[in-house]
Amino acid sequence: MIAFLAPGVAAAIVLLAQHASGVGTVTRFPVYIRQNQLTNMLVGMLAYLPVASVVPLALFLLNRTGDTSARLGLEAPTVRMDVVPALGLAAASFGSEVVLLIPLIPLLASHSSLLNKTPVGHVPGYYVIWGLMISATTAIAEEVVMNGYLMTRLHQFGWTPRSALILAMALRTSYHVYYGIGFVLTIPFAYFMTRSFQKNGRLTRPIVAHFLFDATLITISILT
Repeated sequence: MIAFLAPGVAAAIVLLAQHASGVGTVTRFPVYIRQNQLTNMLVGMLAYLPVASVVPLALFLLNRTGDTSARLGLEAPTVRMDVVPALGLAAASFGSEVVLLIPLIPLLASHSSLLNKTPVGHVPGYYVIWGLMISATTAIAEEVVMNGYLMTRLHQFGWTPRSALILAMALRTSYHVYYGIGFVLTIPFAYFMTRSFQKNGRLTRPIVAHFLFDATLITISILT
């Protein structure tokens, strides 16, 4: 968990500090190669892959204690068991975020610096490929570690579902602090993803929900 969380939390704090001091901003698609957009996209996709580097380690450690992929509910997604419920989870997360955002609007209207946005910038439409790759990588890495590994281990240690849920939500939001006050909008999403795994023991479902949620938002941002 430290191997997964430490880099993410540290990077989030650095980005937040840069935003607060006005020396940097969060960019959805960093520029690696200025001369060629396609090459920049390919290099960017390669640069993002290390986010999932901890996934094989987590699955290996779980497998050593008898928690196989099948036992974790990590298998090929099906429409009835995963896609349809995932659509509901994604919709519930988005709707809850909108509700949370309403009381923040007056505050953000007068103090816009409290929110650190993640602009897409002017990129070609084919950057949707990069966006989908980011969404898939993030969904797999976050759900395997935060649900598959953390929730399984906390259950084995005798934690109550409520205590495990609170810890998981706190950890999930910790590496989103670079959003500024916007990090509170990640709370409903963290709740729904964690509760889904706790109740159903099916890891594929929150992975699909996470992917659909991120992929939809980033695709809309690129194409509009």
